[in-house]
Amino acid sequence: MKRPSNRSHDFLLEIKLRSHPSLLCVLRGAMEPLMGVLGFSEKERRSIIRAIDEAVSNIMRHSYNGRLDRPIEVSCRSLRRRSNGKGGPGVEFLLFDRGPAVDPTKLCGRPLDEVRCGGLGLHLIRGGMDRVEYRRTANINRLRLIKYARSSKRRSNR
Repeated sequence: MKRPSNRSHDFLLEIKLRSHPSLLCVLRGAMEPLMGVLGFSEKERRSIIRAIDEAVSNIMRHSYNGRLDRPIEVSCRSLRRRSNGKGGPGVEFLLFDRGPAVDPTKLCGRPLDEVRCGGLGLHLIRGGMDRVEYRRTANINRLRLIKYARSSKRRSNR
């Protein structure tokens, strides 16, 4: 998948996968130890991985309508701490797909007090990340997710 070329190449991890749900475990398996290396707490790691898993699941289900052979790319890079000095280092994820354009104004999860299956993915994504941005460029959807560690101290990965 040819993406817009205005991005840097200092990514820690780039994964290209097909839109098959069985590959979600591969993505989760790659992300968990990497988030530990970047200094995120166990609770933050679970939240990040849940958000990434939900975002990729949404691409599979909604952008590709369950087709199992469509391309998805996930890139991850570390970020320095916020410019305001609060929090620790961060991580940026870029998710790319070739599905139809999405109207960001229509992306809303169901009301949390409504009891039924489904509809919580957007809440999990937004709740697990500090920044969520959607953009469409050259027939490619890009979802940008950013999370900063809550502590400025890097944690050991013991």
